[in-house]
Amino acid sequence: MKDIETREDLNILLAEFYNRLLQDPAINYMFTDVAEINLEQHLPHIVHFWEQSLFYAGSYRKNVLQIHMDLNSREKITDKHFETWLNHFIIVTDLLFKGPNCEKAKTRAESIITVMKIKIYGT
Repeated sequence: MKDIETREDLNILLAEFYNRLLQDPAINYMFTDVAEINLEQHLPHIVHFWEQSLFYAGSYRKNVLQIHMDLNSREKITDKHFETWLNHFIIVTDLLFKGPNCEKAKTRAESIITVMKIKIYGT
């Protein structure tokens, strides 16, 4: 198994990840009904975000925290949502890749969730 090394690897990872999220009734409504994402349009933005996060390259300039705080104001993002998101991320990442960037991606995902919880819940 190879490591996450390119933008195309991120495309593969994140397409599979979001496909799984959109099939999980514990969280899919947050994407379909609340955020009303169009995966085809949303995916390149998420790939930009992870490209920036893992490779320090790319053109992502949106405020991820503010996007999620706005989402939380429409529908509370619960610990269960964060746990479901992270579990799917780890499972898909481990299913498709192995190596330092794979581990870095999982660590970043955990860090992102920790910061979001602190900022959203104020704890």
